[in-house]
Amino acid sequence: MNRPLTGKIALVAGATRGAGRQIAVQLGAAGATVYATGRSTRDRRSEMDRPETIEETAELVTAAGGTGVAVPVDHLDPEQVRALTGRIDREQGRLDVLVNDIWGGDPLVTWHKPVWEQPLEQGLRTLRLAIDTHIVTSHFALPLLIRRPGGLVVEMGDGTTAYNETNYRLSVFYDLAKVSVNRLAFSQAHELRQHGATAVALTPGWLRSESMLDHFGVTEENWRDATADQPHFAISESPAYVGRAVAALAADPDRARWSGQSLSSGQLARVYGFTDLDGSQPDAWRYLVEVQDPGKPADVTGYR
Repeated sequence: MNRPLTGKIALVAGATRGAGRQIAVQLGAAGATVYATGRSTRDRRSEMDRPETIEETAELVTAAGGTGVAVPVDHLDPEQVRALTGRIDREQGRLDVLVNDIWGGDPLVTWHKPVWEQPLEQGLRTLRLAIDTHIVTSHFALPLLIRRPGGLVVEMGDGTTAYNETNYRLSVFYDLAKVSVNRLAFSQAHELRQHGATAVALTPGWLRSESMLDHFGVTEENWRDATADQPHFAISESPAYVGRAVAALAADPDRARWSGQSLSSGQLARVYGFTDLDGSQPDAWRYLVEVQDPGKPADVTGYR
């Protein structure tokens, strides 16, 4: 089996569930050693209060063919992140891929309410979880990543820059969080370029995360049943799809061509040729603009 990332070291910050978990797994499937971090462990849950743990993620990475290392980290705590990167340096002496996927804000967001009707402290904590965590992690991890040319930073968000600049995203706090993460990738690309490193923003489409499947009362095996109530869910994608996007970027010797750009899983699938678990290539953000947002009937023909 081809494992183009054998010998590479990755840190997936926010790898407990959803996109982060499958990014870690797909990097492992390509042969990488992956440090999977998060706040949910077998001993303690985060405020997300879900059952998934970083230990499970690390085990999935190893089962996929890589080496998974679970490290409990609160990425708002600089000392915990400093200790994490120090450990990676001691154990590996290098870092090739950094994925900033920390979020954890779902329980705090008040959706579809104007800013003056939102709980202020919850909204501000959402921003801290969504933005400050990424900056803290980059502050400590990037000195290790730039030690060797060719490093890759992936800032995970929701929505491309083009989409987020023209569409209101559910609340002031959520909107700001997602716009900021995309801009962070652009800024880091500027700072990393002289060191031979690449930074990109990446978004999945409508992600069939564990919580989204629970919301619709379906599983990954029967997810299409949810289209009876929400027809546009037909364009959704598994977390493995964006995981494969990250693995493809990391294995691309010419990945610097993407530096500073805002990318989507569907866009990269057309370039690199990877598919979702069902063999399709959903292009959710084009679908949203051309079908869902204009109010057209659900029809994924030509979009997956």
